[in-house]
Amino acid sequence: MQQPALLIMVKNPVAGRTKTRLAQDVGHEKALEMYRVLMRHTRDQAAGLKGVTRYLHYSERVDVADDWPNDDFIKLVQMGPGLGERMAAAFDRAFARDHDRVVIIGSDCPGVTTELLNNAFAALADHEVVIGPALDGGYYLLGMRHPHPELFAGMEWSTAEVLEQTLARTRERGLTVKQLAALSDVDHLEDWLGYGWPL
Repeated sequence: MQQPALLIMVKNPVAGRTKTRLAQDVGHEKALEMYRVLMRHTRDQAAGLKGVTRYLHYSERVDVADDWPNDDFIKLVQMGPGLGERMAAAFDRAFARDHDRVVIIGSDCPGVTTELLNNAFAALADHEVVIGPALDGGYYLLGMRHPHPELFAGMEWSTAEVLEQTLARTRERGLTVKQLAALSDVDHLEDWLGYGWPL
């Protein structure tokens, strides 16, 4: 196929099971409403990409009747018991379809734009890995030219060490890395307000 691929990891939007940390600040129904806004932002930015195959990986089940156009997004279900296994499986699927550059994102970072995604794919022209650092010590974007399952195995997810552990593993393997601008995911109300978005 030799075409770039964007992988988007989303949670099926269910009150009480979506953005639970945000819900501690605003309640479950409001958190669900805010997550839908974040998903629409992610969808619109992804839709602006040209010459990129878009894969939408749902947490539980495919929804062909949601706000993500079936003609623009190939819809799949995440595979694996944990976040690391699910991301690794998503990359494996894309590389198995002969994509030459693969970038993965979540669906809760307002700083992710079409321009930023284009920059990530461009960085993979001369870097083996591209990463978007998150301000909480994780990352909001990861891209590769070839599978690197070692970047996911045994990782301490949802901790402030994820980014540094990932970078340490790339250094151990001599991989060239391009870092993008550091951004904040929306996990708490202050993150949302930090982007100037209205409640």
